[in-house]
Amino acid sequence: MDLIKASEITFGYDETPVLLDVSLSIRAGDFLAIIGPNGSGKTTLVKVLLGLLRPSSGRIEIMGKPLDEFAEWRSIGYVPQKATHFDPFFPASVEEVVGMALLSNRQVLGPIRRRRSEPVLRALRRVGLEPFRDWQVGRLSGGQQQRVFIARALVTGPRVLFLDEPTTGVDAETQGYFYDMLDHLNKDEGITIVLVTHDIGIVNKHVTQVACLNQRMVYHGSHEEFCRSEVFRDMVTRGDHLISHEH
Repeated sequence: MDLIKASEITFGYDETPVLLDVSLSIRAGDFLAIIGPNGSGKTTLVKVLLGLLRPSSGRIEIMGKPLDEFAEWRSIGYVPQKATHFDPFFPASVEEVVGMALLSNRQVLGPIRRRRSEPVLRALRRVGLEPFRDWQVGRLSGGQQQRVFIARALVTGPRVLFLDEPTTGVDAETQGYFYDMLDHLNKDEGITIVLVTHDIGIVNKHVTQVACLNQRMVYHGSHEEFCRSEVFRDMVTRGDHLISHEH
């Protein structure tokens, strides 16, 4: 079943085209990597799919409903680029940051401080951070901070999780742990993963689908077929950071 379907999406800023006739389907259970060079429109495509940007043409359906009619946004988690770039002295604990996702704009942090929210603790357990729930977020490592924001995206119980360049600036060992965690969420918990990345070399043992974007959709299909495709060979020839590993 298609959870998200985009048909012939075109988007641009003023006179500058960013996406041209892009079509994409995301099925339940996919672990999809959206790849492409800088400026190819990857982040823009995600924002369009999430309704954060409005395309000039095309159609988007989420869980069978047109985008404008879709209201179950708690079923979609989103970790944007540079989510961890915040004031390290911001006086909030790990539990409070995750719990913010459950609060309306009219609420304050008080309710989270006064009680242990089971959804928050469950989300922290899923990313291995429950022991750090009372820590100030600024005390955590970069990799741990990333997991806090994954937990924040998970706390509403999403069916789909979008992550935009989540491992930028993180060492290889931490990246490996991070992608293993995403693999667990995908395979064991049934969460559909959509990952924007420059480099699928370290994650391709987990990825099942690839969407290669360069304003237009250059390739969209299985990861296995992608590694045998002319598109992949052209990328390797150009020296793009894409490494093929057997599953």
